[in-house]
Amino acid sequence: MVKFCSVNCGCDGNFLIKEFPTLIQWIGVTIFLVGIFTYFYPVALDDSQSLGLIVMTVGALTNAASAVLGRSINRKENISPLIVTIISMGIGSIILLVNGIIIQGLPPISSQNILYLLWLAVINTAVAFTIWNLTLRILTAMESSIINGTMLIQIAVLAWIFLGEEISLQEVFGMLIAIAGALLVQIKFKSRVD
Repeated sequence: MVKFCSVNCGCDGNFLIKEFPTLIQWIGVTIFLVGIFTYFYPVALDDSQSLGLIVMTVGALTNAASAVLGRSINRKENISPLIVTIISMGIGSIILLVNGIIIQGLPPISSQNILYLLWLAVINTAVAFTIWNLTLRILTAMESSIINGTMLIQIAVLAWIFLGEEISLQEVFGMLIAIAGALLVQIKFKSRVD
């Protein structure tokens, strides 16, 4: 099975919203990326996966733009994180729904599927993104993005727990390296005034 990684470190926030990471944070990002590459090594790609790589790259870039834009809006603290979530997710949801209906038509939806959709819409999307927008009031785009990048680790662990997928020693080592890098990015040193 081929694994893909789309990690965004939020580094573009440096220039657009004037958030400059510390040296420790840059080291943390580097260690995080080494961990991710260790986890996925070796990557065997063929020509048939070019479109997937292009889509993944566009997704990573738009995710980076989203983190920077979200940080820019939320750090001002003049709009509720809930309102930011409703506007951003509402626009995206409407676009996806309309395109889905146009391309595939309206599928039959059972009452059980409605419950799943409500769970995904409310808990996995609305609550999660409202918390994300709330954290963007405090955390920089880089700090938030690295935390978001740990989703790769969470998915591997959950697949091991619930699906019985095996995690190799190399993958465990890669995850530990990535966790160390993510923790370094979160460290904030207070300057002492004498």
